[in-house]
Amino acid sequence: MEKATYQINKGINKSIEFKGLKAQYIWYVGAGMVGVLILFALLYFIGIPSLICVLIAAVLGGGVVAKVYAMSNKYGEHGLMKALARKKVPSVIKIRNRNIFLTTNHRKNGNA
Repeated sequence: MEKATYQINKGINKSIEFKGLKAQYIWYVGAGMVGVLILFALLYFIGIPSLICVLIAAVLGGGVVAKVYAMSNKYGEHGLMKALARKKVPSVIKIRNRNIFLTTNHRKNGNA
């Protein structure tokens, strides 16, 4: 009887990566390209010459891709979410009165 050999997938717990883009940045590029496509359609529908529409779409599309690649390299897989969360944390909490500390437990439980 022959021994069966199985290939082990060593990338099970790793995030998705496509051409250097990690995790959620793939979705950001996709959303940016859809936005550029919609802008191109609107410009063409308005009546702007097609060559100008293509040039505008190409420049904006290249800008979106370059910016997302830069964010992917700077922040990594979860760094952008951490940076955005860090901005929402207040540096100082000021309480002008002590009413918050003087409330009784029966008010918190819904018994008035």
